[in-house]
Amino acid sequence: MKQRITRVDPLQVAKVLGVLYVVIGFIILVPVFMIINKAAPQEAQGLGFGLGMGFTLVMPVIYGIFGFIFTLIGAALYNFVAGMVGGIEVELESTTVAYE
Repeated sequence: MKQRITRVDPLQVAKVLGVLYVVIGFIILVPVFMIINKAAPQEAQGLGFGLGMGFTLVMPVIYGIFGFIFTLIGAALYNFVAGMVGGIEVELESTTVAYE
């Protein structure tokens, strides 16, 4: 059975994706920070380590904030465009779960 997504709640979509962007940011930035710190010369690892650690903690949050803002705008634009062209069609399958 086909159904159509004609409207999404921009705030709810933005909240979910904002949190996902923070999680993705930590998943990506922590290994990158560790690799960069290992590759840095020994004398650059003192102050650089502290600044790098701060960067590693702050950037995923900033990534999440910008993800929230742009998703909010994108979801609102989706609602506008879906109102004109009809939205995205998805095909759903009804399933029954047998509990034993």
